[in-house]
Amino acid sequence: MSRDKKQEAILRKVLRRIAPHWMLLAGTLLLALACVACQLYVPILVGRGVDCILGPGQVDFETLGTILLWIGLTAAAGALAQWCMGELNNRITFQVVRDLREEAFRHLQELPLRYLDRHPHGETVSRIVADVDQFADGLLMGFTQLFTGLMTIGGTLLFMLLIHWKIALVVIFITPVSLFVAQFVAKRTYSMFRLQSQIRGRQTSLIDETIGELKVVQAFGHQSQSQAEFDQVNEELRKCSLRAIFFSSITNPCTRFVNALVYAGVGLTGALAAVSGGITVGGLTTFLSYANQYTKPFNEISGVITELQNALACAGRIFELLEEPAQAPDSAPGKLAAVKGQVELDHVFFSYTPDRPLIQDFSLRVRPGQRVAIVGPTGCGKTTMINLLMRFYEVDRGSISVDGVQTRSLARQELRQCFGMVLQDTWLKAGTIRENIAMGRPEATLEEIQAAARAAHAHGFIRRLPEGYDTVIGEAGGSLSQGQKQLLCIARVMLCLPPMLILDEATSSIDTRTEQKIQQAFAALMEGRTSFIVAHRLSTIQEADLILVMRDGAIVEQGTHASLLAQGGFYAELYESQFAH
Repeated sequence: MSRDKKQEAILRKVLRRIAPHWMLLAGTLLLALACVACQLYVPILVGRGVDCILGPGQVDFETLGTILLWIGLTAAAGALAQWCMGELNNRITFQVVRDLREEAFRHLQELPLRYLDRHPHGETVSRIVADVDQFADGLLMGFTQLFTGLMTIGGTLLFMLLIHWKIALVVIFITPVSLFVAQFVAKRTYSMFRLQSQIRGRQTSLIDETIGELKVVQAFGHQSQSQAEFDQVNEELRKCSLRAIFFSSITNPCTRFVNALVYAGVGLTGALAAVSGGITVGGLTTFLSYANQYTKPFNEISGVITELQNALACAGRIFELLEEPAQAPDSAPGKLAAVKGQVELDHVFFSYTPDRPLIQDFSLRVRPGQRVAIVGPTGCGKTTMINLLMRFYEVDRGSISVDGVQTRSLARQELRQCFGMVLQDTWLKAGTIRENIAMGRPEATLEEIQAAARAAHAHGFIRRLPEGYDTVIGEAGGSLSQGQKQLLCIARVMLCLPPMLILDEATSSIDTRTEQKIQQAFAALMEGRTSFIVAHRLSTIQEADLILVMRDGAIVEQGTHASLLAQGGFYAELYESQFAH
């Protein structure tokens, strides 16, 4: 699609979002008409006032006084109309931006994880925050100046034709120069402002990532490299912004030059007409005032066009987010009765990108209550298995079933309630310790929450907090250590007691002594429950009923710890690499 067609499509989408506010828009148009009418009436009154001054001692003070009173009242009415129009414009802009952000945030929660994994978080934040702000600024300026500018041009041209059509032709002939300048600038600014918006998103993403992982940056002495990356993207943004600002800034000088041509043309032809008696001095004064008013909106509209180019570029990035396909809804979801925990993967194929196959023709049958450990080198597909079980991603081919019911036919919420997850990355929200533990069971009593915390060996450090279970922690756990945050996530699972468990390096951030106690608690929790354990430390999965050894997306070995060691294959190599002295 060409750039012009893209702009037209974006503009139509913007107008569709403005349409629900048509009453405010109609009020804006009426006020704009009133404002322009007042502005156009003032030059007529000024012309009449000039004609009241015939010469020394020949001044009609009575009529002049009445005209001055009317000029004051008309100017006041125009100012009031303009103020009211600004208020309505602000309200339209606020409501459109509010609706846009709400829609974007709602849609963000419906997007599949595939989109969020492929796009940096900072860029997504930039679209919802910075791009919407830029769009709002352009929209507000457009409403404030575009309506009045167009009406002023039309009104002044009409009055000039009525006063003296020959002089008006001079204005009409010079007008295309202004239009050419506006078009020349508009074509170049849109692509530059769009590029500026994209680079700003990359910069936001880099800043967000660096601040979020500042401890890691400092721990590995990566400050200079991070600074170099920032300097590079900042330099790109500087160059792009300078080009965009340069082309947008030449708009005003160019249009002012055209304005000067119009004014000079009107002054010259008007003076000749006045000398020959074709127009009065007051009429010429009115005409010159109209010529000035006629050219002034071209300056404003040129600035509006520049801002609109920026606004449309930002709106385009917002609409790209809104038009991303949402997660496929659950269709006629099936039901699970009392979940036993039988899981079957039947000839499953999956890849994150079509050109890089990961899991191919993978089959597995897990009996209820079995403890299944998944081991293998980084990138072999262990965590991908978890993503597929939970339907965070859909399989490309094949099927996954729970108790004989395909997971595709189950509602995602119902399926995920069957699993309790403890991952290496902790999930905590801003709120109290109690609310974080009870996230899966908000109705749980304090006694139940404390029992779950004791089982997870978290009760001790919670009691030492200032407010105990009512201590408020910030987003992502605030000042809690990584181990304490992981204990809270384990307590959350202990409270819910789901029929199936997923443990992905669940004790990676916990000290050895506490880990031994947690492993005992997990052993009791997993009794009779189907459990999937993803582990790098093979010492934690030696008691598993079945160990799946994965390599390049396929199971290369399976069996118990003892049988796999006896085979002397890939598992034995992994084990010896960890425990060889």
